[in-house]
Amino acid sequence: MSEIRQAITKSVIGLAAFAALTAGLIATTQLLTTERIEQQKKLSQSRALREIFPNQYHDNEFLDDIVTLPESDQLGSHEPLQGFLSRKAGQVNGVLIPAVAPDGYSGKIRLITGIESNGKIAGVRVLEHRETPGLGDKIEPRKSDWIQHFVGKSLVNPSANNWKVVKDGGEFDQLTGATITPRAIVKAVYGTLIYFDRHNTYLLGVDTKDYSKRDNQSAAGEKISAGDKQSEP
Repeated sequence: MSEIRQAITKSVIGLAAFAALTAGLIATTQLLTTERIEQQKKLSQSRALREIFPNQYHDNEFLDDIVTLPESDQLGSHEPLQGFLSRKAGQVNGVLIPAVAPDGYSGKIRLITGIESNGKIAGVRVLEHRETPGLGDKIEPRKSDWIQHFVGKSLVNPSANNWKVVKDGGEFDQLTGATITPRAIVKAVYGTLIYFDRHNTYLLGVDTKDYSKRDNQSAAGEKISAGDKQSEP
């Protein structure tokens, strides 16, 4: 009887040890996978930032030069976000501001906009999206040059009324077969410019505003019309 009891005890201990080992392996694998995913995200983000502000424009490491951004509806976030500073010889010459476009065709679109100290856009990159392959995904620079059309734009170029897609009476082309996706991004980028305009003293450490050439319809508070939501073909 004692031999049977010992055998059962050994079996239970063996099963428990096997279960613990298996659980440990699964947890370790999940941890390593999560870390790998985070590393890939950082690499992808760093690559996007350098595409916006190339090496000749800055001499700092963006991911080590972080600025906390106060929460704002303009950025599509109700919690603080992390922006990045571009510096040359210690002087801030631009800011990289993340934003969320909540009204993409397939959900939220996460993007980042680089703005020079003079208020002009240096570039825009989409960091994360789930838009329709072959249609909405042309917001990626490897799929089309649509995202490049923001370079050099500002709050006054074009005017506030033209910060829309062509279909809504604005200046920015929509994508073939897709209007909702570019509309969401145009709106988000415009909101980012408004945010920069309101916080540039904090972001740059100096007051670079020049109201002398500002349009009466400048967007300090003016909202872009999103239009009625439509289905993409």
